[in-house]
Amino acid sequence: MLIKTKAIVVSSVKYNDKSLIVKCLTREEGVQTYFIHNAFTGKNNKQKKIFFQPLNQIEIEANHNLKKNLHRIREVKIYYPYHSVYLDITKSSIVLFLSEILHYTIKEHWKDEQLFDYLETAMQWFDTHDEVYNFHLILLLQLTKFLGFYPQDNHVKNKFFNISEGVFSETSTLHSLSEDESLLLKKLLALNIYTTEKLFSSHQRRILLKIIIDYYSFNIENSKKIKSIDVLTQIFE
Repeated sequence: MLIKTKAIVVSSVKYNDKSLIVKCLTREEGVQTYFIHNAFTGKNNKQKKIFFQPLNQIEIEANHNLKKNLHRIREVKIYYPYHSVYLDITKSSIVLFLSEILHYTIKEHWKDEQLFDYLETAMQWFDTHDEVYNFHLILLLQLTKFLGFYPQDNHVKNKFFNISEGVFSETSTLHSLSEDESLLLKKLLALNIYTTEKLFSSHQRRILLKIIIDYYSFNIENSKKIKSIDVLTQIFE
């Protein structure tokens, strides 16, 4: 079956020195995996590695075999070329980190057009703005809406966030954040993706990042250590 769709590159892995296995979130067919033959060789090869950098926004024409999990791309082009994402070390580190999170959290064949549209819009905004201090934190928190474990909106009077249950409560439990940590999370919950103010110190951002990663680990089965988190932490020192 021939499919033409927008896609956001989630991850790519080198295969046999010449080829790539690429995981994409497509708008029309959800999460799909593609085999890119000779991605590193051939002057006339249009499927170069450059197309499949993390979170690239591409348009593909691909053959989908319903009996297989690995498909082949016939044509590919970048429909939104980033201007700053890969030239700025802070932004490129954030992109690497976010792509790892997406790789471990969104499952094969999972389709959500609203998630695709959200990521598409968010990344285009990210590309065109310089004040991105909060971007990765807000995006990860917003992503939990699509994954089904966004924190319950009961934090107005409750002081402690229970990280294992995703709710705020009046009293502290074994899996509760401290009152100060819970307050930081409340502040983050009030923001949207377009917030540009530097509202948190670097220390506070590290705390929030740990909170979110821990929160994901309670809700995502077989979650693994995100390798790029150490780099990201250093970048935001």
